[in-house]
Amino acid sequence: MASLGRQQAINVGFTARFVHRVRFTRDVFGPEATVLVDLLEPSGDGLPRVQFWLDENVALARPGLQPSIDRICTANRHRFASAGHVQLVPGGEAIKNDIHILERMLKVMHAAELDRRSYVVVIGGGAVLDAVGFAAAIAHRGIRLVRLPTTTLSQADSGIGVKNGVNLFQKKNWLGTFAVPWGVINDTAVLDTLSDRDYLGGFSEAVKVSLLKRRALFDQLERAADAIRRREERAAGPIIRQSAELHLEHIARGGDPFETKEARPLDFGHWLAHRLESLTDFQLRHGEAVAIGVAVDSVYSSLVHGLAPADGERILQCLGRLGCTVYHPAMEEVDAIFAGLEEFRQHLGGRLTLTMLRGIGEPCEVHDVDRGQMAAAISRVAEFAASPAGRSATSRGS
Repeated sequence: MASLGRQQAINVGFTARFVHRVRFTRDVFGPEATVLVDLLEPSGDGLPRVQFWLDENVALARPGLQPSIDRICTANRHRFASAGHVQLVPGGEAIKNDIHILERMLKVMHAAELDRRSYVVVIGGGAVLDAVGFAAAIAHRGIRLVRLPTTTLSQADSGIGVKNGVNLFQKKNWLGTFAVPWGVINDTAVLDTLSDRDYLGGFSEAVKVSLLKRRALFDQLERAADAIRRREERAAGPIIRQSAELHLEHIARGGDPFETKEARPLDFGHWLAHRLESLTDFQLRHGEAVAIGVAVDSVYSSLVHGLAPADGERILQCLGRLGCTVYHPAMEEVDAIFAGLEEFRQHLGGRLTLTMLRGIGEPCEVHDVDRGQMAAAISRVAEFAASPAGRSATSRGS
């Protein structure tokens, strides 16, 4: 305690304990429903109230899903109380771009009299998890959230994370919070109805985390790329799981789960990805934008930060073989692209801090960008996209 005249200053450091519960299943809406039910712990003397939220795109692709949820609720009336009908919300980035949808979600949660011991179970892609998760995080300062990600992208990355939010002022995730979900269930069966575009695009996040965290995983991705492109579960499943585990390890033990520091180590390639999403009015999917961002920053790393040029080429080839699109005409709007650097800096404050690569599995933090070399990197990626390997990726990934 330091004396400041008649005033006193007290600084007390403290930590809060969180538990991140992640489960892996093959059919959580069938024989493995107990995995979900067991996450819904009772509170006090009464049954916990549970409200289900479902991505409309998922509901259309899997018409039997809502009846399955109803059966789970009926069969487990002794374990939890269902808070009304399954709530449907728009899928994709649309849910994050309309602030009135957020207001509606809060009204529904209020009408159902959910409290901090209740549960919101959200089933959908990453955008739906983000938006419903944000509503749950600000209602009563936090209703327990259980996520069931239904895309390869959200199972490998965002579904495991502790961030949520919606877009505002045409800026990605400008409004949001950090909130640790009560539980996450990565289920294999829900991936079956994904389009090739959404299925393959999600592996850009697996490439990203392998480049940052584990060279052996990138090597495995290279070997499995053709099988993943054919959607062979024996090849894709282990990659998604390892990606999820690496993201979880970083969040739980990386020392900065709520991004209080200047760096966002897991956002390699994302400064460009977020900018491209905005420039294309979100017609470019997040996984596609990340693939472009990873490709460009990998080539840039090979030009400026010591990544072996051969490894930069390997990364491009791997993305291409996975079917990841690595080009969009918006990449040619160079001045508009570079404006994304300042947006990225503002999101955290402080100095601009980007993650680049010295080698595969060897990230480094940098605070400035050589715009000439970055423009050269963008040109190289566009050149690759126009090559036979790049054109094949674009045609298969769309």
